[in-house]
Amino acid sequence: MNTKETDALRYPVGKFREDGEFKNISNQQAIKVLAGFSKKLKDEVHNISEDELYYRHRPGGWTIRQIIHHLADSNMNAFCRMKLVVTEDKPTIKPYDESAWANTDDAAAAPIESSLKIIEGLMERWRILVESMNDKDMKRTLHHPQYNKTMSADELLQMYAWHCEHHLAHIRNAKKFKNSF
Repeated sequence: MNTKETDALRYPVGKFREDGEFKNISNQQAIKVLAGFSKKLKDEVHNISEDELYYRHRPGGWTIRQIIHHLADSNMNAFCRMKLVVTEDKPTIKPYDESAWANTDDAAAAPIESSLKIIEGLMERWRILVESMNDKDMKRTLHHPQYNKTMSADELLQMYAWHCEHHLAHIRNAKKFKNSF
């Protein structure tokens, strides 16, 4: 598999703000993505078999089960980051090792229903939070030490809208390729 093919599997909706479809979406569009994400995810994994949960979206990629648990982990972190942006002045967030989290026993073997429930409630709370934020709130910033970057609340919102669709596409690819990897 060449680099172009690997990148297409790794970034099926494109890279955030480089070549992806989420390059210039509005906050309202991002909120719609977050608001509809739980249902789209549930619909995608409805009636998925135990064997299919171990399908991978690319060589060396995570399983569908790991992706779903990652989405719960990542979105919990993102929600907390958004709350920090709203409640603190330029907070520095704590990065975490996503790969290490994806390889813990709960992410590798726990039933997906627990994470689907987390995602459903979390996305509703997140939607309510961001809809309550005004333009000034959306310009508030945080510092991301892993990337040594200052990010605004609206950039964080748009990034996680992309992130949700990015991993939803991974799940679709894993199902499409039927454990080819």
